[in-house]
Amino acid sequence: MKNKITRRDFIGGTQIAIGAALTAPLLKACGVDPYEFGLSGAYYPPAKTGMRGSHDGSWETMHARVAGEEFDAQPIEAEYDLVVVGAGISGLSAAYLYREKHPDAKILILDNHDDFGGHAKRNEFSINGETRIGYGGTEAIDTPSHYTQEARDLLDKIGVKMDRFYDYFDQEFWDRFNLSKSILFDKETFGEEKLVRGYGSRYWAEFAADMPMSDKARADFVRVQTENKDYMPGLTFDEKYEILRKTSYENFLRNYAKVDEQVINIYKRWGMSFWCVGIDEIPTTLIQNYDGGMPGVTATLPRTGHRNDEPYIFHFPDGNASVARLLVRSMIPGAVPGSSMEDVVTAKVNYTNIDAKGQNTNIRLNSTVVDVANTKDERSAIVTYVRKGKTHTVQASKCVLACYNSAIPYICPSLPEAQKTGLAYNVKVPLVYTKVLIPNWKPFAELETDFVYYPGGFFKQVELAYPVSIGGYTQSETPDDPMILHMCHVPWIPDTRGPDQWREGRMRILTTTFEEFEGHVKTQLNQALASTGFDAEKDISAITVNRWPHGYAYNPDLIWEPDWESKDQYPWVIGRQPFGNIHIANSDAGAGADTNTAITQAYRAVQEIFNS
Repeated sequence: MKNKITRRDFIGGTQIAIGAALTAPLLKACGVDPYEFGLSGAYYPPAKTGMRGSHDGSWETMHARVAGEEFDAQPIEAEYDLVVVGAGISGLSAAYLYREKHPDAKILILDNHDDFGGHAKRNEFSINGETRIGYGGTEAIDTPSHYTQEARDLLDKIGVKMDRFYDYFDQEFWDRFNLSKSILFDKETFGEEKLVRGYGSRYWAEFAADMPMSDKARADFVRVQTENKDYMPGLTFDEKYEILRKTSYENFLRNYAKVDEQVINIYKRWGMSFWCVGIDEIPTTLIQNYDGGMPGVTATLPRTGHRNDEPYIFHFPDGNASVARLLVRSMIPGAVPGSSMEDVVTAKVNYTNIDAKGQNTNIRLNSTVVDVANTKDERSAIVTYVRKGKTHTVQASKCVLACYNSAIPYICPSLPEAQKTGLAYNVKVPLVYTKVLIPNWKPFAELETDFVYYPGGFFKQVELAYPVSIGGYTQSETPDDPMILHMCHVPWIPDTRGPDQWREGRMRILTTTFEEFEGHVKTQLNQALASTGFDAEKDISAITVNRWPHGYAYNPDLIWEPDWESKDQYPWVIGRQPFGNIHIANSDAGAGADTNTAITQAYRAVQEIFNS
C-alpha cells in the first residue's frame, strides 16, 4: 500500500492540545477556575475501541428520566439564541442553517454521547503505525440524486462534492480480485455447515449444486433465480401492486413462486440489515426495486428504477461522520482543521475547541437533556440538562429538539397529548455495527469473497470495508494490507411482529456484554475462514462494537402499516409540530433512516423558527 498515513500525519495542533491539558491545572493552582465545560487535549473518542455507539454513560440519565426521576430546574446559567438538543446530523444541520441567517447568534448544542455525529460515528484503529478508519453508524450518502434540494444545497455548502466520489471509490476493486458473495449455511437449519462461494457470479445451477439442500430445493432455487415468469398473469401492474403491497415476500415465495421451504430459509433474514425484520414482514413491493439479490419478483412486478439508477459509491471511509465533521468545521473552524472534503477525512478534531468560553457556537458533549419547557410568558424556552452528575439550566429564544422522538414526551411533558401519542408511535430499530480489524485480508482473497451472509448466525453478515481512497487516506489495496471488517447484528425475534420485536430487541442488545459480542465475532469468522488457516484468537487485532438500542428511524413501509387517509394523519407529522418556542428536527420526524431525511427535517424546523 502506498501513501500510508500515520497518527502523526493526522491534521491537528498537538502542541496546542497538550498546552490546553497543562493549562487547566495550572490555572486552578493559581486560583483561576478553568472553563467548566472544557475538554482536555487528550480527549479523542474516535480512537476508543470496545463498546461504543450508545456507550455506557450516554443512556442511564435518560432511562432514569423515563422511569420517573425528577430533575429540578436550576438558576439560569446562560442565555442563548438557539439551543439544539442532539448533535447528530439533524441537530448540527439545524444549528448550521440557523447560524447561516444569524451569523452572530449564540448557539448551544447538547448531546448525551461522548462524541458528536449521532449515529454518524467514526471508528479509528491503529496498526503498524498507521490509522485505519471505519464507520460506526450511518455509512453513506445513499442515492443523492433523490435527496431534497435543501439537503443537496447544504451538503454542497459544507464542501461535499458528489462527483468526486467517482474518482475516490474504487468500483473495479471487486473485479480486480475476483471477489463475490458467499453464504455460510448453518447445520441447525440446513443439516450441514458449509460455505458456498460465488452467489450471483457463478451459474445458478453450479452454485445450487454446492448447497446442502434437497434436490427439489436446489431446483426451485435455480428456477426462481432464472425463469422470467409472471406469477400473477392476467392482472395489470396496478392490480398486482395493490395486492403485493400487503403480501409479504415470504408469502410471495411460498404461494406465488411456490418454492421449497429450504429456499425460503435462505432469504428469511436477507434484508435484516436494511429493513430490520424478516421477510414475513416485508411487502413484496419493497423487493421490486431492492437491488440486493432477492429473486423472483421483477417479472411479476417490473422495476420502476427508483433507487437503482445511481451507484452506491458516495461513501467516506468513516461514513457520514465526515459530513458531521464538515458541519462542525463550518460552525467552529478551530475544532476541525482543514478546508476540504478530502482533508476532513484525516483531520484530527481538536475537542478542546468544540466547547470553549467566548465563542458563539458550542457543542457540549456528555450532557443529557432532561426537561424542556416554554416560559410562562412564552417568549423563550428553558432547557435543563445533566452533565457529570450535575444539573444545569439555560434559557433559549428558540429550542430545536433533534433527539429521538421517543424521548421527547419525557423531556417535554407539557406537549399536547395528541402530539405525545404521535411521537410515541415511533419505535426506533435496534442494531449493532461491529468493526473488526484484521492485519491482512488474505483469507478473503484466497476464498475470493468480500461478503459472507449467515442465514442462521448472530451476525447477519461480514464484509470488507468499502474501497475508498480520499485525500491522504488510502484504501487497503492488496490482501497483505490491514482491513476493517463490517459485521451487522439485528435482534431477530420471529415469534414477535411489528414494533414489539424492536422493543424486545433493544433490551437484548443493551444487556449483551462486549465479551458475548466478541465471542460471536470469533465463532463466525472461524466458521467462514478456518479453511484458509485463519484463527480468530490470533488473527484479530481489535474489535469495536457500535451498539445502537435506538438505531434506525421508524420505517412506515412494512406490512403492518395502516393506510393513512392523508399525510396530516401520519403520527410523525403530528408529532413534529412546533410547540411555542420548541421545534422538532430529526430523522424520526420524517420517518426515514437516512441523512437526506435528517437534513430535510432540520431545514423544515429552522424555517418554522424563521416564519414564527
